[in-house]
Amino acid sequence: MFIPSKIYYEKNIIHYELGKKLIEQYKALNVPFEEIESHNRIESLQKNPNSEFVNMKNLLIIGTRKTHKYVPNYKVSDFLVPYTSSGCSAMCLYCYLVCNYNKCSYMRLFVNREQMMDKLLRTAFKAETDLTFEIGSNSDLVLENTITGNLPWTIEVFAHSKKGYITFPTKFDMVDDLLNLDHKGKTIVRVSVNPSDIIKSIELKTSPLERRILAINKLKDAGYPVGILIAPVIMVDNWKALYAELIEQLYDNLSDKVKADVIFEVIFMTYSYVHNAINQEAFPKEKYPNMPMLYDNQIMTGRGRGKYMYRQNLRDEGEEFLRDLLKQYFPNNTVLYVV
Repeated sequence: MFIPSKIYYEKNIIHYELGKKLIEQYKALNVPFEEIESHNRIESLQKNPNSEFVNMKNLLIIGTRKTHKYVPNYKVSDFLVPYTSSGCSAMCLYCYLVCNYNKCSYMRLFVNREQMMDKLLRTAFKAETDLTFEIGSNSDLVLENTITGNLPWTIEVFAHSKKGYITFPTKFDMVDDLLNLDHKGKTIVRVSVNPSDIIKSIELKTSPLERRILAINKLKDAGYPVGILIAPVIMVDNWKALYAELIEQLYDNLSDKVKADVIFEVIFMTYSYVHNAINQEAFPKEKYPNMPMLYDNQIMTGRGRGKYMYRQNLRDEGEEFLRDLLKQYFPNNTVLYVV
């Protein structure tokens, strides 16, 4: 379980069962607390320099979610749903949550889960067709679950809905308490993978590749629909060799059950000025000499305000390379999209 260096909390969390549980849980561990007005406005943290990013990742914020707006999505779900957490205690150097929250991309927990679930169930019930709701776009729910225990509750409550599916991605392998649940096939778990070298150097504080693959097999054995995200594809110097090895490892180590119907998603990395500034100041070369530089103006170009993507000719070449590899090793499986 994540043991934060300090907890900032909204005082109204004591009116929720999960809020009371978290306070008792962390007070027993002598974690210091500081009361705040709003999880969105912690002035002392917002004023911190970028060099404090690593230390801020050791904080935990507990409050209630006030915004419950669903955003249409056209990839693997019908809607992106704000759910029980945002941010993360891991430190992937490209994380899009850093774009949204800047250096305040620490983990925030929202204890009004019943309110969020009620809207989810009502929306699913009113729909004319089965909808799929992405509940993990703002955080990693498997990581969050090690603190809150929210996932078993979420999966079993939604299993009794008359319509719809929920889905979430993860970079973590701590799935054992999900394996014996009565999920009724209504929860789709998608595990994100990358070459081991990239996980170790760029996806800091996440689960190793081997354990992620084992988690995929466990989930499939437990009857969950599973998917695999190859994401994000990062064009480091020897990227083709690394991703060829990754796909071969998947072929060699995924169970036959998984390989029978797993669906792939492929996402190329986007980067930003915000990432670049924070990473350079939080991981200075003199202290972290082996920290990779993800921005490369030789192969990247601007995309929107302050964002960078791989140049189109390289991106197209990369897509063709990965589609060919997946067709070679997984000829009967669907690549849902490449973006």
